[in-house]
Amino acid sequence: MTEPDIDPGRLLRRLRHLSRIGRQAGGGISRPGFSQAAIDAANYIASESRDDGLVARTDAGGNLLIGRPGPRRCARALLVGSHLDTVVNGGWLDGAYGVVAALEAVGVVASHRLDLGVDPIAVAFANEEGALFPQAFWGSQVLAGTLDAGTVPLTDYHGCSLREALARSGGNIDALGTAAWAPQSLAGYLELHIEQGPVLESSGTPIGVVEAITGRVVLGAEFLGRAAHAGTTPMDQRADALLGAAHLAVAVSELPGLGLCRVATVGRVEVSPASANTIAGGAHMTIDLRDSSERRLAEAESVVRRRIAAIAARYGLRAECRGLVHSRPATTDQALRQTISDTAKDLGLPAMDLTSGAGHDAQIMAAITPIGMIFAPSIGGVSHAPEEDTRPADLIAGARVLLGTVLRVGGHGRKEWDASPPS
Repeated sequence: MTEPDIDPGRLLRRLRHLSRIGRQAGGGISRPGFSQAAIDAANYIASESRDDGLVARTDAGGNLLIGRPGPRRCARALLVGSHLDTVVNGGWLDGAYGVVAALEAVGVVASHRLDLGVDPIAVAFANEEGALFPQAFWGSQVLAGTLDAGTVPLTDYHGCSLREALARSGGNIDALGTAAWAPQSLAGYLELHIEQGPVLESSGTPIGVVEAITGRVVLGAEFLGRAAHAGTTPMDQRADALLGAAHLAVAVSELPGLGLCRVATVGRVEVSPASANTIAGGAHMTIDLRDSSERRLAEAESVVRRRIAAIAARYGLRAECRGLVHSRPATTDQALRQTISDTAKDLGLPAMDLTSGAGHDAQIMAAITPIGMIFAPSIGGVSHAPEEDTRPADLIAGARVLLGTVLRVGGHGRKEWDASPPS
């Protein structure tokens, strides 16, 4: 039997097919979590997995899980994957690359009938981005058992029901607990991803070994004022919600300069009634804070909440602020990092250590199991945009490192690997 390897043509074909699901006229991909496009993408991957002789199922959280047929062969599973949903008008590789490569790895293990010390299972986490339903990292939080159901927004940005959208995706909001995995049932979690930054490409390095993942806090702020005629309402008698939002956006942009977080972004603003000749009666916005320090993130969040209250008082507004995402900074497992590095070296692929500035499902999984992440270069460092791209040779190289890491973790050709327990 030949040495286990991925099928490069199949990997690229599946990625290109996924790039047509949710494609917009301008070339970007819009496949928000729980949208019909996201459902179509999951159905496509499930169908492809069955063609490979694998078994696919959807858990209560809407996560797609793919494994070998028959009873579980090992007490512990090695989860491998990423997500299929995208931001609005995003790129073709963010998340999808990791899912397709995970399917490739599990398929190779199955087709070669390898007897590993762990049971590799591919996973496509639901709603990682939170582009439509604002609870980002939904699927990984459900699987890790860390989702606080009491804080989950039950509608999307347009008022559509989460319960109904999840049901259409094959999930069940009343049975989320059944989708949680016990830590002792897992050997680890591996995620292959494009870097989404310029470091690997600029250094000419095909493989990134992720050391840590930046923490993230996302807040939803709403200012409520009074809609009124733009021409007849005196300036000193206005309660302009958009004015409050504008002042908050400036305050948020100043946080990194004050040393409170690494980056801060106002990414979404919705104004009502959004009429050219009407003072805004309502303004809703999202605030995205990121840093490697949990303490600094907490300080930045506190400052934002205080600024919201002060702005509301100054302009005669009512204000609300709620937490949408709180993902802690995470460190990858040292043993897994070494395994990834050793695999790349054996394949003749230069690798370098780096920190991820973007959030990933891996940092959620770090709460219950050792994690490892592999990066492939992003052309121009561009991501979350139609121009997102990676050279085919680099996509293939990353997938080969992922497969090799899965095999090493499973003890293929040597004794079984063992990671340190999650902290």
